[in-house]
Amino acid sequence: MSAFDKDDAGPLKGDPAAAGGGPDGNEAKASDAASSPDQEAARGHHADKTAADESQAASQSSSDSSAKDGSSSDAQADDKTDADSAKEEGADKESGGLTPLGQAKKEAADYLEALQRERAEFVNFRNRAKKEQDIFRQHGIVDVLTALLPALDDIDRIKEHGQMDDSFQAVAKKIDKTFEKFGVEKFGEKGEDFDPTKHEAILHKPDPEAKKETVDTVVEAGYRIGDRVIRAARVVVTSPGQ
Repeated sequence: MSAFDKDDAGPLKGDPAAAGGGPDGNEAKASDAASSPDQEAARGHHADKTAADESQAASQSSSDSSAKDGSSSDAQADDKTDADSAKEEGADKESGGLTPLGQAKKEAADYLEALQRERAEFVNFRNRAKKEQDIFRQHGIVDVLTALLPALDDIDRIKEHGQMDDSFQAVAKKIDKTFEKFGVEKFGEKGEDFDPTKHEAILHKPDPEAKKETVDTVVEAGYRIGDRVIRAARVVVTSPGQ
């Protein structure tokens, strides 16, 4: 082996620095060992600070979100309150500012007024219907009476001349009672005062002793229903004078 090789191999083989067993190598390891806990503590502190910052940021974000939600809720509540107020104002305006009890009383009064009005209309309708029925009934009686007037006049003439037997008189009385039942009244008798509203004078007989016009002879009796004259009595009138 050459001297160059020997010199180079010795130091390489027995170099404390290369083997790590020299003083400098031990100091480096000790320094690394001594500094490792500090570094770990620093790392832990840094990690705690980072976690705290993240927690604070999350808390701040949550607080901002809660504040925003609260503001939104307040805004919605304000809008709802305004809507309710507007609705109540509209209802008050529509009801004239009445309370529910006052509104109920007003509606009850309106219903009562409408009911009374309807009842009055019904009463008027009933009265009109009854009046129309009476008129129609009266028209029917008038038609029948007018058709029977010639026969009734003949019966009166037979009575006046005394040519009616008892059986025929009984029939004549039944006819008179039947007309009386329907409101037909027979008028016109000798000696009563002359009334141009119900008597028709077919002849005037002057009489110096007469003080007023009176019925002397009834030629045809008169008939009426209530105040309505169906036929005036045809009579001979005695008048004062020569």
